[in-house]
Amino acid sequence: MNAPTQTLPAAQPVEGLLAGLDLLEITRHGVVLQLRLNRPAKRNALSDPLIQQMHTAFVNLPEDIRAVVISGAGEHFCAGLDLSELVERDIGSGVLHSRMWHAAFDAIQFGRVPVIAALHGAVVGGGLELASACHVRVADDSTYFALPEGSRGIFVGGGGSVRIPRLMGVARMTDLMLTGRVYSAAEGVAAGLAQYQVPTGTSLDKALALATRVAGNAPMSNYAVMHALPRIADQSQDQGLMTESLMAAVAESTPEAQDRLRAFLDKRAPKVKPT
Repeated sequence: MNAPTQTLPAAQPVEGLLAGLDLLEITRHGVVLQLRLNRPAKRNALSDPLIQQMHTAFVNLPEDIRAVVISGAGEHFCAGLDLSELVERDIGSGVLHSRMWHAAFDAIQFGRVPVIAALHGAVVGGGLELASACHVRVADDSTYFALPEGSRGIFVGGGGSVRIPRLMGVARMTDLMLTGRVYSAAEGVAAGLAQYQVPTGTSLDKALALATRVAGNAPMSNYAVMHALPRIADQSQDQGLMTESLMAAVAESTPEAQDRLRAFLDKRAPKVKPT
């Protein structure tokens, strides 16, 4: 039998600190939190206040949230850095600015729960850096990817030089930055910038469905995938295998894992089959 279809709960407003973040539209669907960038007039360009609000949101997630979806209001996911904030910035403030982005995006990649990006329209510059910090990316047919920093006289500063080559390789990223090449949704999926491609206007629905499914996993298994897997990939084979053994032992020893394993052995759990 296939895994049962999960019904997504209706959207509900959040309360407390998250409700006061005016550059984000935050709602919850049961244990899934939807975080929408809310600067549509600016194509959701990433200003310092928006980066700070994202950081605040991810370090203050409600305890019962098990997955997050990031999307963008209007016609675009995110067109990148708000370039008006770069004018007359000196070297010292530039380093601090970049490190602020690193802290915010680290809170996404290495936070408490998996994050799914629902992409549409522009996923450009800092927008691609943001998407690359998420764990799963869904692109609709309107999505396009670009890294125009070379033509702007700047360099990626939000962790893109670390995360994006892990998705598409150094050579492809070099091409994007040097030539200004723009990838379509299909090209982005083929290059590894997104794992799913869906019809225009449906990336959010797909992302919420995936997040609902991911939220049903054992929390420690999700945590292991988010935190251990990328670190193992950076280790030598010997160190990686040791880290894997330790993480496997931790994950399988949790009470929830034991319950799920018993359910499978008792034939109470669904088997893996193509859908």
